[in-house]
Amino acid sequence: MNGMAKRVLITGGAGFIGSHLADALLAEGAKVRVLDALVPQVHGAGRKRPSYLHPKAELIVGDAGNLPVVTRCLKNVDVVVHFAAAVGVGQSMYEIASYVASNTQATANLLQVLSRKKHKVRKLIVASSMSIYGEGAYRCARCGPLASAFRADASLMAKQWEMACPSCSTPAAAVPTPETKALDPSSIYAITKRDQEEMCLCVGRAYGLPTVALRFFNVYGERQALSNPYTGVAAIFASRLLNGQPPLIYEDGRQSRDFVHVSDVVQAVLLAIRKPDADYQALNVGTGRATAVNDVAVVLAKSLGRAIQPKILKTFRAGDIRHCVADITKITDRLGYRPQVSFEEGMTRLTAWLCSQKPKDRTARAASQLTVRGLVR
Repeated sequence: MNGMAKRVLITGGAGFIGSHLADALLAEGAKVRVLDALVPQVHGAGRKRPSYLHPKAELIVGDAGNLPVVTRCLKNVDVVVHFAAAVGVGQSMYEIASYVASNTQATANLLQVLSRKKHKVRKLIVASSMSIYGEGAYRCARCGPLASAFRADASLMAKQWEMACPSCSTPAAAVPTPETKALDPSSIYAITKRDQEEMCLCVGRAYGLPTVALRFFNVYGERQALSNPYTGVAAIFASRLLNGQPPLIYEDGRQSRDFVHVSDVVQAVLLAIRKPDADYQALNVGTGRATAVNDVAVVLAKSLGRAIQPKILKTFRAGDIRHCVADITKITDRLGYRPQVSFEEGMTRLTAWLCSQKPKDRTARAASQLTVRGLVR
């Protein structure tokens, strides 16, 4: 599909990333329809239209797993951006059926409707996740690239956080993770995101519906659900700090992620809609820069004027990984994507928005849920 979309359906479009995408599409003159269940954990009680959702965006409150609702939402739509999903690595490990229903089964329902061909959809974009890699890519100075990366419980119990080469036991260095790395999801959430990606690409190829899976790394920015203790780490830390509490950090805080501002994610989605060069493929969306989790907490505290140090727990959660940063060569070459917002600028933007927010801190309660189930050790 070349050029700008005329009418776009964004499932989960009342959320953090979807609402920013809606703004960008409307600014280009597209018509935007949003399907969102307005889940209380994310949006609060009452299922009210979020104040930040653009007034010109048509909102349909409903579940992406409801076939009649999805069928109605697809009327006269030429692009579908499928963002609807339950998010949270930790929670997914004990709300298993709910995550599979919200992510895997709901995506199956959307694809079921699309397979009937009684629609005008010409492009499908699905939000995938860096979590499907499991651990990122590593290289041993002696043995070369690691074919697989895994941290045994015995090592973690001994507080040996870094990856070791399985052949020679020397420390392995994290390197940018390309799309060719074998997928090895380590949580139910990650498995369902892999399901969403693979199902959409499979059905897209079978029916000749151009489909692109975008593997988002750690997205942060304004409008993130601060009161949801299972959202992104920057939002969770911000919620704690705004309530005068220290951010809780597992392991030693030196684990790293690729933090990408929401505006750059929107850039990637728009490019994938406009250009055919990535059709039927999966692409990383990140910055290519690794940032330690502890540094995020320190920068946020300083920006918010809070003299609060993070609490390093020296425990680990089942399903957590050590390092993962995006190799963005493919999306740069295929779509011309280039991240525009540095981590420093993104934190400044986030802080400016945070100063007007009053979130409820539910982090400790969420952490206790993991502990009583034996998912923190």
